[in-house]
Amino acid sequence: MWDIPYSDDAWVESPGEDRYRRALYTFIRRTSPYPSLLTFDAPSREVCTVRRIRTNTPLQALTTLNDPAFFEAAKALAKRILREEGPETQARAAYGFRLCAARRPKPEETRRIVEAYEREREFFTRHPEDARKMAPDGSAELAAWTLVSNVLLNLDETLTKE
Repeated sequence: MWDIPYSDDAWVESPGEDRYRRALYTFIRRTSPYPSLLTFDAPSREVCTVRRIRTNTPLQALTTLNDPAFFEAAKALAKRILREEGPETQARAAYGFRLCAARRPKPEETRRIVEAYEREREFFTRHPEDARKMAPDGSAELAAWTLVSNVLLNLDETLTKE
């Protein structure tokens, strides 16, 4: 996207703390905007925009499920769930849901989150090489919570609540 004849500029991903700064600080090139910003209808920045249009497209869901920045957010949420909540799976599921949706989950919602976690943990226990791809220490538990967190962060209620 950045390879144009009259410039040798390149997008360089920061390895430092500023890597986690808001998109407000992202360098914008009008001829080649950052793809995630386009997907979420970011204004062109050629004129001041007071209110952005509201859209919801399948591309947005694919972006939030697969973009590395969003996946890192899921990893961070998984680590927070493990760090801040006790060892009980149901309590962790409820805590993660509450962080994302700003309300306590219904019993059916908790059950489904727990089932998803147990299914993923079982998979990562059987496939430790895949767990290492998700969690540097190879923890099946962290890998499973990362995938569950990815789902929680992609709930309609999480993304579109006002």
